[in-house]
Amino acid sequence: MASYELNVNGKNYTVDVDADMPILWVLRDTLGLVGTKYGCGISQCGACTIHLDGTAARSCGIPVSKIEGKKITTIEGLSKDGSHPVQQAWIEHDVPQCGYCQAGQIMTASAFLKDNKSPSDEDIQQAMSGNLCRCGTYLRIRKAVKTASKNS
Repeated sequence: MASYELNVNGKNYTVDVDADMPILWVLRDTLGLVGTKYGCGISQCGACTIHLDGTAARSCGIPVSKIEGKKITTIEGLSKDGSHPVQQAWIEHDVPQCGYCQAGQIMTASAFLKDNKSPSDEDIQQAMSGNLCRCGTYLRIRKAVKTASKNS
């Protein structure tokens, strides 16, 4: 075990974990931040998406030893009260069905919209294509991302 200094949602933490422990499990099991979901475990579904220094990243495939010194943002840290434009658009368009993938979807969309303020439908499709939704709410997701882009 080793000790790591992490900045998560603007707070500093020291964790004593194995170097190869994925940050997903540090967040969920060590820090109690359970909004980031486990989906596939191989960085393919997007349920575990977080921000590392503002960029969307799959937390299930990144060992804690590789992210020390980076700013980590989870769904809990995106906004304190659900007021982020992406979260508001998700509510407006009634995006979630089962809701399991939504934290990862929102984290991917919010990182994407930081760099693309006026995305085309094709841009949105491409940016969100790595996030899977078992319920198939892709049309609502696309509409919500488009709405959020206008409100960002």
